Amino acid sequence: MGSEAVTRAFADIRAALAVLDAEVDGCGSEPFSAADPLAGLADGSLDILAGAAAVEAGVAGLKARAAMKYADTAHALAPPGMPVPAQEMAVAAEIGCVLALGPRAASTFLSASHALTTTLPLTLAALHAGTISWQHARAMADEAATLDPAGATALEAHFLDPDTPRPTTAATIGEMPAHRFKHKARTWRERHHPESLEKRHTKAAADRRVEYRPDQDGMAWLSACLPADQALAGWNRLTALSRAAQGPNEPRTLTQLSADTFAEAILTSGTSATFHADNSAGNGEAASDSDGAGAGTGAGLLSPGIRAQVLVTVPVFSLMGLTEEPAVLDGFGPVPPSMARDLVANGADSFYRVLVDPRDGAPLEIGRSSYRVTKAMRNWLRLRDGQCPFPGCSNPSLDNEADHLLAWHHGGTTGISNLGQPCPKHHKLRHTTGWTPTPATKNQPPGWTSPTGRHYKSEHQDWEPPHWPESALSAMPAQPGGHADYLYIPRSPGEESLHRVLYGSS
Repeated sequence: MGSEAVTRAFADIRAALAVLDAEVDGCGSEPFSAADPLAGLADGSLDILAGAAAVEAGVAGLKARAAMKYADTAHALAPPGMPVPAQEMAVAAEIGCVLALGPRAASTFLSASHALTTTLPLTLAALHAGTISWQHARAMADEAATLDPAGATALEAHFLDPDTPRPTTAATIGEMPAHRFKHKARTWRERHHPESLEKRHTKAAADRRVEYRPDQDGMAWLSACLPADQALAGWNRLTALSRAAQGPNEPRTLTQLSADTFAEAILTSGTSATFHADNSAGNGEAASDSDGAGAGTGAGLLSPGIRAQVLVTVPVFSLMGLTEEPAVLDGFGPVPPSMARDLVANGADSFYRVLVDPRDGAPLEIGRSSYRVTKAMRNWLRLRDGQCPFPGCSNPSLDNEADHLLAWHHGGTTGISNLGQPCPKHHKLRHTTGWTPTPATKNQPPGWTSPTGRHYKSEHQDWEPPHWPESALSAMPAQPGGHADYLYIPRSPGEESLHRVLYGSS
């Protein structure tokens, strides 16, 4: 019955696909809506898309299990004495031929399938249930690959265990694009890896490189793997230079200008970026706002008035070298504390104070009674949202625009709970289409409602309580209502210590 049952099951699937194809064409046995057939067809098409995604995920889980079952049986059937590498090569070749994959892609598929079927049961279950996609599962497997079994279990549980507490307004991992989930999983891995990020970064920096890849129509890709602060500063500087070059007499797009500026930089004298390190921190986590050069970027040779901007959130004790808690580079994620210290030491001209909630590390609420959004409030929005809050958008916060959720002329206030920071594209979408943001809070960005009435949850920042060194905990006097550092009004003890380190005892 095995082969016959499989053949019959796939025949049923193909028959179901034929029914769905007819529904998409509007040729079903009955319309989605008799009252408004066109609107019903539009809404029904979205239902078909959602259902197809869930079925596609289930099929991906089936493929992973079938591939590993074949691998297990092939190893059992291998001739005695056949070397293991040869067996694995033969299995990958067979899988690659069946799925029309190249050798590298087949090996990658088998590696992910092995992880899902052996060490990531919650991920495989979610894939079978259709609540995540194969791309999400791949991202989970990639981030778990360098963790020990306990670490992989903890990573999976953090995102998929239903008992893990999370805000009801936060998007689940299946409700966000896989690349955004990968960023979240990478952030968690960097924070909880048994080996410090400082040590891992030192090893990884030795593998920095530039890669070249031909493309179509006489084009090619040139990319570089660099320390995150250098790469992000270079990207932000390219964007700033390109925006400055735009004007009524400039026919090139922003993308074309960025490419031309990059080519000019590497083919002529270069554009070693003068660097603006906008470092924020709370709990005190100290924050700096810098217009100086930093991170070894040197003086700018093209448009020296254009500064690259980088936002770094660094715990104050980590900045002082008392803990090794990672900093967070806006638009990238966790970075070694030494990188943040270098940005502050070489690029920070000033600090502004940001207090965070000691329970979860989220920024605290601020507000304003006038329409104008201050620089401090814009920085706060960056800390809360991390990037454009539109579902799936990765536009970094430095390039976004503050926007009142409830319009000022309709009674909206200028406070963090009534502000969003969409990118220019999604800011325009909000004001020119039926897409509308939903309410936000002091530590939760707005979600969005589409013109069809479907609500899409926001992606929330992954706040974690800051780490306190034992020496600081033992030295702090206990006070009712919370830690002494959060009750000190002029400057907290942590900030006083940081001020002495940076500026002396004055």
